[in-house]
Amino acid sequence: MNPTAIHRRAFLGRGTLGLGTVALASLAQRDALRAAPGRGVLSPPPLPVRAKRVIWLTMAGGPSQLETFDYKPKLAELDGQPMPESFTRGQQLAQLQGQKLMCLRPLFPFARHGQSQLEISDLFPHLAAVGDDLCVIRSMTTDAINHDPAHMFMNTGSQIAGRPSMGAWATYGLGSDAEDLPGFVVLVSTGPGRSPQPIAARQWSSGFLPSRYQGVQLRSRGDAVLYLGSPAGVSRPQQGLDVAAINSLNRHHDSFVNDPEIATRITQYEMAFRMQASVPELMDLSDEDARTIEMYGCQPGDGSFASNCLLARRLADRGVRFIQLYHRDWDHHSLLREELPLRAAEVDQACAALIRDLKQRGMFDDTLIVWGGEFGRTPMSQGNKGPIGRDHHNKAMSIWLAGAGLRRGLTLGATDELGYAAVEDICTVHDLHATMLHQLGIRHDTFSVKFQGLDAKLTGVEGARVIDQILA
Repeated sequence: MNPTAIHRRAFLGRGTLGLGTVALASLAQRDALRAAPGRGVLSPPPLPVRAKRVIWLTMAGGPSQLETFDYKPKLAELDGQPMPESFTRGQQLAQLQGQKLMCLRPLFPFARHGQSQLEISDLFPHLAAVGDDLCVIRSMTTDAINHDPAHMFMNTGSQIAGRPSMGAWATYGLGSDAEDLPGFVVLVSTGPGRSPQPIAARQWSSGFLPSRYQGVQLRSRGDAVLYLGSPAGVSRPQQGLDVAAINSLNRHHDSFVNDPEIATRITQYEMAFRMQASVPELMDLSDEDARTIEMYGCQPGDGSFASNCLLARRLADRGVRFIQLYHRDWDHHSLLREELPLRAAEVDQACAALIRDLKQRGMFDDTLIVWGGEFGRTPMSQGNKGPIGRDHHNKAMSIWLAGAGLRRGLTLGATDELGYAAVEDICTVHDLHATMLHQLGIRHDTFSVKFQGLDAKLTGVEGARVIDQILA
């Protein structure tokens, strides 16, 4: 065989290299997925920035609006009586489908508080004390009626896994002011006793965005990040040289292939190296005074929601763009009377402390706080008279927001007289996302990424609006 001959496969493979290089060069100038380190693709943001950061307090499982922020005296009158069929005929229910539907009164008293006369359950005395700082939406609705798709929808705007989460969109668009910590951090807590509501990392996924924008979960107990220390016998300067060498090779390779995931690998190697110093300092609460610890009502490092709220403030101090806390025990199909007071007590003081702490540090006015679950609960009872509870419900839920250019002491929207469906100033999850982006300085209707031939957006194609009524 002639040694200078070329095989057919080699010829075809090499013959395409020139065309490939030309194509890559043309794409390099319009790669919408790239942004300078620490900065987002929207620089500067198209709208005035009201919120520099978001702290999203997620009550996983679905808190009952009827025992928290939406008191219904008419429901109390009908306690134990059949639910009027006019409310439920032809409606989708989760576990109560086909069963006899009975009204269940609000199980805890409500009272009005502050100058705003915010009506709130007695389960939340600390939040009631800062009620004039809250903006409560009683008319929130969602599309999903079961936990996992409802979590996906609340986080990503889609019930189908694989879409970017709200935190990923925010950091992709705006980047982060934190040099030594991820731009999107997740903290998870569980109260003692019951089985926690399942959650999954796909809820803080980056979806089709580069993976550098996905949420990074910091563990609430023990080491916040596994394998944070250097291996035995490896000094920090030596490890720094290794990271620099590896990233030099990655940059050389990336100059040929222009792959956003290689850019992610580079930034994540560097971030991991910096986190070896920044995370221990973050988790060391010895610089917090006793008054602050007492205000939150936590023991540092105990893994509680209260401890995570304090960590959220510390993350906000350090420039993290999006901080999401999950508290995993709000799914009360039964034992609502017994369990809800425990869950409320685990979050009430800490939520109020977070608001007060941000205010005293001058950070409340540019921090957007959001509190809520993935859906609401039915005004009909589930279970018998002992361990009684409420079923999933997507036609009515209550959430509250605070800070970052929002009106204070406002209650927006209303449900019908039994709390079954939102009937006034109805808001959707897409509307909530649009409003959150708006306060971050982002136009939700133009903020998109090409995916599978479509201009994919957090707020979808169904239509969304900024909830102007809650803006100051």
